[in-house]
Amino acid sequence: MTYLMLGLLIFLGTHSVRIVAPGWRDAQLARRGENGWKGVYSLISIVGLSLVIWGFGLARADSPVLWSPPIWTRHLAASLTLPAFILLVAAYLPGSRIKAAVGHPMVAGVKIWALAHLLANGTLADVTLFGAFLVWAVANFIAARRRDRVAGRTYPVRGGPRDAAVVGIGFAAWALFAFFGHAWLIGVSPFRVG
Repeated sequence: MTYLMLGLLIFLGTHSVRIVAPGWRDAQLARRGENGWKGVYSLISIVGLSLVIWGFGLARADSPVLWSPPIWTRHLAASLTLPAFILLVAAYLPGSRIKAAVGHPMVAGVKIWALAHLLANGTLADVTLFGAFLVWAVANFIAARRRDRVAGRTYPVRGGPRDAAVVGIGFAAWALFAFFGHAWLIGVSPFRVG
C-alpha cells in the first residue's frame, strides 16, 4: 500500500496545485513559461501515475476485503462508465453541448468512473485508489466551476454534429474497453457473470 499511497499523493497532489496553491502555480508558470511548467508537471505526473499503477498491482494481491459487493454491482459499474467515456471525449472534442453544460467533463468523468468502481470493488486497495480519485474529482470539479463563475467563462457550442461525434466516439471507446480492453489490461471482465 505504501507505493500506491505515495503514487496517489504525487499524482493527485500535482493535479491539485491549482486548487490549493493557485498563486504558486501562476508564479511557476511566469518563471518557467508554459512549456517549462507543462514539462515539469508532466514528468511528476508520470512518476506519480506509474507508482499508482505499480502500487495498486502490489496492494491488490493481498488487500484485505472490506466488503463483498454483489455481482450486479459489476454490471452497474460497467454501465456507469459509459457516460464517463462520453465525458472524456467531450473534454477533448470541444464544441459539444456536453462540454458547454458540464464545463469540465474530464473531471466529471473521473467522478463517475471512481464512484462506479467503488460500488463494484470492496478491498482496501480498491477503496484507497477509487476513493482518493473520487474525493479529488469532487474537490477539483467544485473549484473549477467556481473559477469559471468568477471569470464569467462559458464554453461555445458548435451544434448537433459535434454532439453526435462525442456520443458516438465515447460509446465506441467504452464498448471496446468494456468488452475487450479491461480484461486485457486489468485482468477483470466487467460483464462476466460468474
